Amino acid sequence: MISRVADHCFWLGRYLERTESVARILAVTQNLALDAELPAHQCWMPVVIVAGQKEHFIAQHGEEAAADGELVQRYMSVDDDNPTSLCRSSSAARWNARSIREVVSLEAWETTNELHLWINSEQAREEFRSSRYAFYRRARHLTQLCLGLTQSTMLHDTPLDFIWLGVLLERVGQTARTLDVHHHALTHLAPPLSERNGQAQGAVRRRHRVVETALWLSLLRACSGFEPFMKLNQGQVTPQAVAQFLLYEPRFPRSIRHCVHAAFARLCEIRPPESATLPGGACLERLHLLHQWVADRAAEPFDSLSVHAALTHVVDETSTICDGIGRELLGYGPPDSHPPATSQ
Repeated sequence: MISRVADHCFWLGRYLERTESVARILAVTQNLALDAELPAHQCWMPVVIVAGQKEHFIAQHGEEAAADGELVQRYMSVDDDNPTSLCRSSSAARWNARSIREVVSLEAWETTNELHLWINSEQAREEFRSSRYAFYRRARHLTQLCLGLTQSTMLHDTPLDFIWLGVLLERVGQTARTLDVHHHALTHLAPPLSERNGQAQGAVRRRHRVVETALWLSLLRACSGFEPFMKLNQGQVTPQAVAQFLLYEPRFPRSIRHCVHAAFARLCEIRPPESATLPGGACLERLHLLHQWVADRAAEPFDSLSVHAALTHVVDETSTICDGIGRELLGYGPPDSHPPATSQ
């Protein structure tokens, strides 16, 4: 398989997963902003941070603009200047799929093309204005349909391995950044009890617990983990349980442990470990070490104080692994230097 085709397969997977993730986080955050009675800045700035666009957003609109939920949603949905917006990510997915039409199945191509055409249509802009929930829901469903069709209509060989390697590594980064940003914010969410006393103090504590629980549930929904978490934990929501579930639950397909394991298996299919003479050995070894590291930590007693350090390590290692795949298997430098896909 030539590196050009592998490159487009890898980035097709990443852009599809990015589109689905951004649409889901926007939908969840909109509901949270309506229900949780939190400051708007505290609701919407994490969306920009998770997307990795904080500096770009502040340079364009100023830091205070993060309190404007409508502005953030337009920036993350239909802003052509934002490389992680829904319209840019869907266009990039379509461009990569079109570049490898001989590899991608007809059904997967048609759905990817439909996603791009719909998000950039006047119909979608009208739906964005009139029914934000329906807009995000359709973006998610079209992306999920496309990902499902790649699995059910393509040969399970090297092109599909590269597509799903991209999906899984993107998912690791998205889950880790989402959990890190929200875990940090929630663990520092403390009511000013020192300024209250008696009965008022108890009311503040009760309200704080309600808000905190709502925030943890919104985090689970942002990672599509609400229902499986509730089934495993009988409805008992604690910061430790949520963080442990998103980090280490091997049966949940969006947990960091599951995605790292699945990504390692895909890379082993592409570059078998026993083939020492083939390129890709360094990134395979690094992904293997990350897989072992996550599995070893899952077996240790959970320490909520080290969550940030663990997630930072996962994000950094995932980025390094993607850089290695680009250099060793796809024939270019770090992913940041990859030319942005357009709708040409």
